[in-house]
Amino acid sequence: MEVTIVLVSCHNEILMSTITRQQDDRSDCLTPAARWAGFLGLLPFVLALGLALLGGSQEIASWGLHLATAWGAVILAFIAAVHWGLAVGGRLSWSIKTIVGSTAPSVVGAAAVLVGGEKGMALLVAGFGLFWLFEHRTYADVLPADYLDLRRVLTLGVCTLLILTAFAASGVVT
Repeated sequence: MEVTIVLVSCHNEILMSTITRQQDDRSDCLTPAARWAGFLGLLPFVLALGLALLGGSQEIASWGLHLATAWGAVILAFIAAVHWGLAVGGRLSWSIKTIVGSTAPSVVGAAAVLVGGEKGMALLVAGFGLFWLFEHRTYADVLPADYLDLRRVLTLGVCTLLILTAFAASGVVT
């Protein structure tokens, strides 16, 4: 952010100073709308769990499993794409870790959809967990603290819902 300060001295001299303040990348940057959007992204996982728990038949429980797997793959690709966007915007360097970190989760998500079932769900849980670990270990000093906090909470929520949905669809949780 750039601020220009103009002062007029006692001798009618105009003094002008421009101060460039670097925004602290670790400061709060998420708007309430961004937080809401993050939590609203959990709703399809909740719906999937509901279908798996309350479906009444294996076919409906299967729909819950498919929904959780598909939505999980989309969200995993989405959160990795954030890093791609940051690199395109110049906020992250184009290193091998950025390229792999922003594309590998999409491959994991696609593999989860292809494998399907409880194995696909396990792949997603591993993908979300490993990406969270990668993001926090690699970019903790670069990404905003409130973003990382939100990602931690959402990742825990997603992983919990994926595991419960897999158990419910397999009949372990009823």
